Amino acid sequence: MRESLKERMRKREFTVGSWITLAHTSIAEIMSQAGFDWLVVDMEHSAITIGEAQSLIQTIELSGVTPLVRVGKNDSCIIKRVMDSGAHGVIVPMVNSREDAERAVKSVKYPPVGFRGVGLARAQKYGAGFEQYKNWAEKESIVVVQIEHIDAINNLEEILTVKGVDGFIVGPYDLSGSLGKPGEFSDPSVLKALEKVKQLSAKHNALSGFHVVKPDLEDFKKKKEEGYRFIAFGLDTLFLGQTCRDLVSKLKISE
Repeated sequence: MRESLKERMRKREFTVGSWITLAHTSIAEIMSQAGFDWLVVDMEHSAITIGEAQSLIQTIELSGVTPLVRVGKNDSCIIKRVMDSGAHGVIVPMVNSREDAERAVKSVKYPPVGFRGVGLARAQKYGAGFEQYKNWAEKESIVVVQIEHIDAINNLEEILTVKGVDGFIVGPYDLSGSLGKPGEFSDPSVLKALEKVKQLSAKHNALSGFHVVKPDLEDFKKKKEEGYRFIAFGLDTLFLGQTCRDLVSKLKISE
């Protein structure tokens, strides 16, 4: 039997996933069949609704891939709804302090660990499997915090010691933006911040992640060599756009 993503994360095994921003289930099915370990339904920077998210979660899960959701903000109601829809876990943006991290964990977990309200939706088999789901949620639900602001890096040591945080993922664009250098990943201040992330991650044996937003294989290899173990590679729109541009440019060579 294949180990769960949660168990692989506990063991600090390397896994790779990607990002979905288009609401069509065919996108989720195509990407699920590509070989990713996990896929993230992005509800922060997309027009995906909660109903559309549930359909995407169903498609990903039925394809044998772990469905995660990047919620729009660290909000207990939003997190509760995507978990009730069947997400195996959440990626929570802009976690900048210990308190932010604790809130994310408590929003995913039922009492006494957290304060998540009890509903009988898809995740709980519409009421037929609450006890089973309650046990699963306690042991297998995933909380990944997004480190994407200089404040988060300054508080990273405290964030990484919060019980229930399974790992973190660096959001490079917002991180560089918080330093006044949006998209300037080679700027000394951005590189210094990322070096601090690597040092603290190693110190605490944390599961470190990074979103390689542009699907660049060299960048992916570099981040893997740097020790990141939970890497998101590309996203649906960039895969489509880049492939189209690359192939069309080759077609025009013969003109």
